[in-house]
Amino acid sequence: MNLNIVLFQPEIPQNTGNIARTCVLTDSSLHLIKPLGFSIDEKQVRRAGLDYWPYLDLHLYDSFEELVEKHKDANFYFSSTHATSSYADVQYKQGDFIVFGRESKGLPEQIKESYPDKLIRVPMVKSSTRSLNLANTVAIVSYEALRQLGFPNMK
Repeated sequence: MNLNIVLFQPEIPQNTGNIARTCVLTDSSLHLIKPLGFSIDEKQVRRAGLDYWPYLDLHLYDSFEELVEKHKDANFYFSSTHATSSYADVQYKQGDFIVFGRESKGLPEQIKESYPDKLIRVPMVKSSTRSLNLANTVAIVSYEALRQLGFPNMK
């Protein structure tokens, strides 16, 4: 596996389906932290993932703490619109975990406060809208990490 994409309590099944497809086509794992705002058996998730869903390396966790406990030695980055560092300034390594927050609220303050030096952001102009779509943000950050890694196992 190239990267580990983590969605903290995702709410929109179509986003998760699109992210799952990105994970399959980049040889990355998808980690979902419960509670989910939908069932992963829903037709919407499978429709968004199309025929890729059976090929997804999917991991489920009951909490963020469970994820961290199971991957104690892993390197984590956290995507947040409140971060000061750009996603492009990070030196990614194979197997890194990149954590993305809920569509409506982002990451909890407790997580951001616990990892201040691991927060990254996708630059955007100031606007009345909150942020880019979650699936778009995951794709942007993932492909930068993969570019740095030389697009391993990709044609």
